[in-house]
Amino acid sequence: MQIEYRDDPNPGNEALNALWANAWDTRSARDFSPVLSRSLAHVGAFSGTRMIGFVNVAWDGGIHAFILDTCVDPEFRRQGIATGLIERAKILARDRGAEWLHVDFEPHLTHFYRQAGFAPTEAGLIRLRD
Repeated sequence: MQIEYRDDPNPGNEALNALWANAWDTRSARDFSPVLSRSLAHVGAFSGTRMIGFVNVAWDGGIHAFILDTCVDPEFRRQGIATGLIERAKILARDRGAEWLHVDFEPHLTHFYRQAGFAPTEAGLIRLRD
C-alpha cells in the first residue's frame, strides 16, 4: 500500500467528513473551509484518492503554531501514518515562519507525541460550552 502525503490539499467537506466519521466516530457534518482558510498549513494522507489521515496546523499569525485534529482512519492505524503527518506538519510550520509548535493531547497519546519530539509543558484549558 502506497501512502501519499499532500501539503494543503483541498479534499472538500465530503472527504473530510468521511474521515471524521471513521476516525472520531462522529456523524455530524461540518464545513471545514473557514478553518482551513485560516490555517498555517494542513497535511493529508492518501491511499489512492481516499483521504485516510489529516493534521491541521493552526497559528497565531506570528511565531506560534498549534497541531490540531491529528487523525487516521482506524483501518490504516499503526502503520506510521500519524507520525508521517506530524513530521510533515513540523517541516511546514518551520518553513512558514513558526518558531514554536504546540500540541495538546489526551493522556493515552503522551508516548506518541513524546516520540515525535514534543516536550512536556504546563498548560491550561477552560470549557466554554457544554
